[in-house]
Amino acid sequence: QVQLVESGGGSVQAGGSLRLSCVVSGISSTKYSMGWFRQVPEKEREGVAAIERGGRTSYADSVRGRFTISQDNAKNTLYLQMNSLKLGDRAMYYCAADSRWWFPTRAANDYNYWGQGTQVTVSS
Repeated sequence: QVQLVESGGGSVQAGGSLRLSCVVSGISSTKYSMGWFRQVPEKEREGVAAIERGGRTSYADSVRGRFTISQDNAKNTLYLQMNSLKLGDRAMYYCAADSRWWFPTRAANDYNYWGQGTQVTVSS
């Protein structure tokens, strides 16, 4: 059974940094994509960043250069380092994983497994 557990959300002032973590268990495939998504009320879930098993990454234009996705395979953990946070980054953040893909995908429909979410609040 695949499980994803996020942590690291919180409140920060604009310009600050946060690091999100997601412990992933139950995926033992030779290929996978894992991603970070965010959602605000009444809007669709947005793919922020994704990474595949070999380390290739994909970023949304809105976060490229400020956010970094990474993985520690020894710890089965996915990270999202968020720097220079803006008011517009405020959202519920979710990690997701799926073993069907050999490339990093930021499409929410490509993922079968999701974490419970962690809230990120950015204030001025």
